[in-house]
Amino acid sequence: MFNALFSKNKDDKYGWFGNYASWEKASAVAGGYDAANILERTKDSMLKIKQGVAVYERDSVIFDKKQCPYALLAFLQLSATLKKKALHILDFGGALGSTYYQIKEFLTIEVCASWNVVEQAHYVKCGNEHFADDTLKFYPTIEACQEEKKVDLVLLSSVVQYLEKPHQFLKQLLSYGFDFLLFDRTAFNNKPDDRLTLQVVPPEIYAASYPSWFFHQEFFLSHFEKYYKIVAEFPSYVQGEEVMCIDGKPSGRDKGFYLINLSLHA
Repeated sequence: MFNALFSKNKDDKYGWFGNYASWEKASAVAGGYDAANILERTKDSMLKIKQGVAVYERDSVIFDKKQCPYALLAFLQLSATLKKKALHILDFGGALGSTYYQIKEFLTIEVCASWNVVEQAHYVKCGNEHFADDTLKFYPTIEACQEEKKVDLVLLSSVVQYLEKPHQFLKQLLSYGFDFLLFDRTAFNNKPDDRLTLQVVPPEIYAASYPSWFFHQEFFLSHFEKYYKIVAEFPSYVQGEEVMCIDGKPSGRDKGFYLINLSLHA
C-alpha cells in the first residue's frame, strides 16, 4: 500500500506495531476504516490522473513526480518475448488501475493484450464505470476474468500481506498454473518466521488501521519451488521501502520476485 509514506515516519503513532498471534487478535485492536471513504479518495485521485491534472497516484495519494517501476517493465517485456505474443495481465488487488495508468505509456501492443484488475465488488463497479477502456477491465474474481481471456501473467503488488490467509491464497494461486507470477512490494520479515502486525495509517492519507503480514521469505517461496523457477529478486522501486520498521525498529523490507512456470522450459 503506502509503506514509503510512513515507514520512516518520526511520529511513532503511525507505521507497523506488535506481533499478533492471530488475525482475529490483530483485528480486535484495529481501528477499522471507512471503505466507502477510501474508495472515494482513490477515485478522485485516479480521475485527476486520467484527466491529466496530476501525473501519478499511489494508494489514493497524488504525487507531483512519477516513480517508474523499471523491474516490472523489464519482466513484462521478457514475458511477452518468451510467449512470443502480447500478454493478458491480471493485476490482483490493483485498486482502480493505478499501476496500469502509471505505466500505460509503456504498454505497447506487443507487450500488453489486456490489463485486468481483480478487486472487491465496489472497486469493480467504480472501475468499470469510470476507468475501464479497451485494454483495462475490472473483475470480482480470478475465475470471472479467466472466463473471458486466458491470463498469462499475474501481478501481485503490495497485496498478499493484507490477506487474512495469505498462504492458503498462494496455494490456490498455484492451482491455476499461470505462466508468470510477479510479486512486487511484498513485505518480508528479517527473522525466520511470519510476523503479523497492526498497520496504522497517518490521518492525512485516511484514518485506518488493520492487520499486515511480514513474511518469512524462505517459507513464502517454498510454495512455488516445485512448479516455478524463481528468476529474479528485486527491491521495491518506492524510495523508503528498503527498510521497514516495526515498533520503531528496522525489521523488514519490501521486495519482489519474478517467477516462470517450469512447464515453459519443458
